[in-house]
Amino acid sequence: MKLDEICKILSGLKMTLVSMIFLILSAILAFFKISFMFDFAVFTIIISGVPIIYYGLKNLFLNKKLTASLLISIAMTAAILTNEIFAAAEVAFIMALGGILEDLTIDKAKKGITKLLNLAPKKARKLNINDNLVKEEIVPAETIQKGDIIRVLAGEDIPSDGVIISGETSINQAIVTGESIPVDKQKGDSVFSGTTNCYGVIDVEVTKEYKDSTVQKLIKLVKEAENKKAPTQKIADKWASVLIPLAILFAIIVYLITGEISRAVTVLVVFCPCSFVLATPTSIMAAIGNATKKGIIIKDGIGLETIGKCTTFAFDKTGTLTKGKLTVSNIEKFSDVSVDDILYFAASSEMKSEHPIARAVVEYALSKDFKLNETVDFKMFSGKGIYSKLDNKRIYIGNEKFMEDNNIELTGEMKKAVNSKRLDGKITLIVAVDKQPKGFIALSDTIKENSVKAIETLNNELNLETILLTGDNKLTAGYFAKKAGVKTVYSNLMPKEKAMKIEELQKEGKTVCMIGDGVNDAIALKTANVGVSMGSFGSDIAIESSDIIITGDDPNKISYLKKLSNATIKTIKTNIIISMTINVISLTLSAFGILVPITGAIVHNFASILVVLNASFLYDKKINWCRIKNFSF
Repeated sequence: MKLDEICKILSGLKMTLVSMIFLILSAILAFFKISFMFDFAVFTIIISGVPIIYYGLKNLFLNKKLTASLLISIAMTAAILTNEIFAAAEVAFIMALGGILEDLTIDKAKKGITKLLNLAPKKARKLNINDNLVKEEIVPAETIQKGDIIRVLAGEDIPSDGVIISGETSINQAIVTGESIPVDKQKGDSVFSGTTNCYGVIDVEVTKEYKDSTVQKLIKLVKEAENKKAPTQKIADKWASVLIPLAILFAIIVYLITGEISRAVTVLVVFCPCSFVLATPTSIMAAIGNATKKGIIIKDGIGLETIGKCTTFAFDKTGTLTKGKLTVSNIEKFSDVSVDDILYFAASSEMKSEHPIARAVVEYALSKDFKLNETVDFKMFSGKGIYSKLDNKRIYIGNEKFMEDNNIELTGEMKKAVNSKRLDGKITLIVAVDKQPKGFIALSDTIKENSVKAIETLNNELNLETILLTGDNKLTAGYFAKKAGVKTVYSNLMPKEKAMKIEELQKEGKTVCMIGDGVNDAIALKTANVGVSMGSFGSDIAIESSDIIITGDDPNKISYLKKLSNATIKTIKTNIIISMTINVISLTLSAFGILVPITGAIVHNFASILVVLNASFLYDKKINWCRIKNFSF
């Protein structure tokens, strides 16, 4: 058995309890002045002290790091050399017990992350179809391949991302999107791994390999977040390496002045910067766990800290502040034809187009149970419109430039009607039949329900600057910015121009958070001080480019993130104050002989546990949309 494994066993709860029994036996024998051939406290030193010495020396020689374990090792050695066997054993036991209590409180901070990791489905019902015979087979989830058909029963978790090919149900997507209400799903809808099928039986065609599925991405990102250090944590680590040599020097000075080795040993015990080092990582870990419960993945502590310092929040429009799905909002006629005729001509002609605007018109017509006919002689003119023949009529659908190119004249009233819809941020398609304008169809994206509240919170409550960076034209951008409450708008921006605009803001001394959802936002997300991608894993590039991922569609979570960051930074600062205050008091009391090694060990561990407990409150902290009540000592 390796020394690492032995030390792991010795520092566990069971052996620590055995260590305590030996320490109690030693105390009882000493109290009743019963002599024995050896002091039972030696076994306590072996059980609880050996791991401390081992890890202290290992970090010193292999990792070139000065740690608290090294200081305790020196303190124990000094106590043993001065025949303070019981004191050395007490220090070893209390430190071991303190380590276990710290682990328990850290586990509380990590419980949200642990819950997430446990949600990865282990089994899957794979369907094998041969000659119309369906055979169901239970297989390990990681063996599922793209293209496989899996069956999910009511109450089961979905093993991998896919599309429903049979059945209807409601899916609890809380782990992915943070939504508490199950979402109705039917044939053709996408489902995510780790989410729960609430009722009914669905068959799903797998669209992603198991390792690329949503829940596996979440697990990967959260694991990476645990291993990355925030700026404050790096500072704490640096200070810890400085404090340890100071502790040794101070202990020597105390010994030289007082001549009492016990005081020097106590100084070494209380000077350990354990609580100082724990101040940041435990707070960051608990905050990440809090965010995970809300469907937010924070990749690292750097992103969490930085968003708290942001002064400017830049939003993409489509899919971020808006739903990102065009729908027909108005159909208006110029002549004696009916509105239904205009929709029939437009939808039938657009059936052969793959453009999103065309798809929206066709879907709208089909939702109204329109019977559409095939067109002939279909032609598409990029950025302008389409031409086709339908029922022996020549159909022209497009913008004003397209009408002008085809010698189709619009009256002043017609142009006025079209422009009025554009001022409302809508896209317009003019419909002409045999070169006579008959009317137009207006399509619009819609603002997300929570966008207005999110912007209002950032602008008014948190006194932050909000801006809109979009590729849309000035009229459309201005309309949606006004509806959402965004005061500053930059429109007609290409992806690279969004990044350039962020760089301009940074040169003005602003710390910028960029919020986007698509491929076109990737450069801007990377350029900003902190990037937040929004959406249920819609764009892998956006996710890779961002520091924080909001897996749902709620813009309100931006203000939640800002408040969580503020609360985390405040908790870190509080923890550092707690640590430094207790250390200064303990050192003073140790130098004057008021604290002895055992009481010094108790105070030292009390400070560490206090810091970890304070940090763990961040996990269960209620971050309201309107006000934060920070916990602090």
